[in-house]
Amino acid sequence: MGLRIVIVGYGRMGKTVDRLCGSYDCEVVERLDIHNNAGGEGIDAARLPQADVAIDFSTADALLVNLPRLAAIGMNAVIGTTGWNEHEERMQAVVAKTGIGVVAAANFSLGVNAFQVIVERAAQLLQPLDEFGACIHETHHAAKIDAPSGTALALRDAMRGSGYDAAIDMASTRVGSCPGTHTVGFDGPFEALSLTHSTRDRATFAHGAIAAARWVHEKRGWFTMRDVLGLES
Repeated sequence: MGLRIVIVGYGRMGKTVDRLCGSYDCEVVERLDIHNNAGGEGIDAARLPQADVAIDFSTADALLVNLPRLAAIGMNAVIGTTGWNEHEERMQAVVAKTGIGVVAAANFSLGVNAFQVIVERAAQLLQPLDEFGACIHETHHAAKIDAPSGTALALRDAMRGSGYDAAIDMASTRVGSCPGTHTVGFDGPFEALSLTHSTRDRATFAHGAIAAARWVHEKRGWFTMRDVLGLES
């Protein structure tokens, strides 16, 4: 039997996950949104007895209700929702207490996660050069709410984690239907270096989320997409 998925948040990304699940030998057994999951009411053990893993692409506020309820019924989860970073420690504590497995990522694409490793290394190399300044610019579709994006914040945190302690200027653009472009720049008095990742189709995020759901099934702990892809050193 294939992996049984609950989709939490049935917007653009949730529907894309639904469309692609069959190609990964996964079955969507429930679709929860504002109409049947207000206040997390749809996340109930009696209602979801056949589900293995939840994939959440809801909203930041909804996630803070959804994840504790998923943890309470012992269901592992993949979190694609962004904008809730300030509550991460609290959510990690919930996961640790209940012993479920969670993959949380600001971005599920292989390219972005490899890009983050490249950015870390670039920041590490340029850290000693005081004459260089750094910036992150990201562009997303006009309907995206959080700015900076979760991916931009993850890139910034990766730079900080590598030891880069100079100022990092951040800028966001919301326009049209752009799935996502992120540029990390280092500018010096005589030269500049830019690293860019561009997403052509947001389906890449759904592919990654489904792969993460398959990976985290029956695991315990808090993971990122870098764990899924084996990118952690």
